Amino acid sequence: MISDGMAEVLRSLRLGEGGDPAQACARALGAEGVALSLLVGADRTAEPLWCHPELSARFEELQFTLGEGPGPEAVHTGSPVLEPDLDRVRPERWPVLLPAARDMGVQGVCGFPLGIGAIRVGVLTVLCDGDRRIDEQQYADATALTAALTGAFLNGNGHVNGTASGQGRIPAWPTGLNRPVVHQATGMISVQLGVPIQEALLRLRAHAYGSERPLGEVAADVVARRLRFGDELDDDMSGPYSPDSGKG
Repeated sequence: MISDGMAEVLRSLRLGEGGDPAQACARALGAEGVALSLLVGADRTAEPLWCHPELSARFEELQFTLGEGPGPEAVHTGSPVLEPDLDRVRPERWPVLLPAARDMGVQGVCGFPLGIGAIRVGVLTVLCDGDRRIDEQQYADATALTAALTGAFLNGNGHVNGTASGQGRIPAWPTGLNRPVVHQATGMISVQLGVPIQEALLRLRAHAYGSERPLGEVAADVVARRLRFGDELDDDMSGPYSPDSGKG
């Protein structure tokens, strides 16, 4: 059974009431932060929709750049990934993300996929509090939230339970992209190298990792034609995120 707090959050979402949904969800879950991302485009890139507080936005960007962490793993497996104490995670599981997360002050993270069966539409990332645990109530609330969001996004029109009266509405699929330059750069790299979109994104991530630059900056260089993949000097495939590593 969900908590009264989460029941109120779901009611507010269905009615389309104002306020910050990420902040409301974080409060109901008793979490340090919450981020909701949807998967869009041919490369199924995670586009942030909600983030609270700013730390959640930074951590979501870290997961996106590295392609590793509870969020990406939850999307890949289709099951919740619960790591409320990152100090207990094996270093080889997320070799780059773990030290970066600790530097940010993130102690624990749980990822909850949005989807049904093999269909994935997004992921809810929850930053855990100082207790470094997630109790049964928090788990029940998080899964209820992801189920409600999944149903709404799969409906494609923001309506809950098929209603079209203006009631029962929760946030619709975003009409714009928050990371258009990454999508554009990925497509350009795919053409330059003659590789699938997913491999092109891996190569873009690998270059960002190897050059120690934000993914968005590298993507902007590709779009501006300051960087062309396929040039041996520019196409730096060092680091753990090369296509041959199996990471993604």
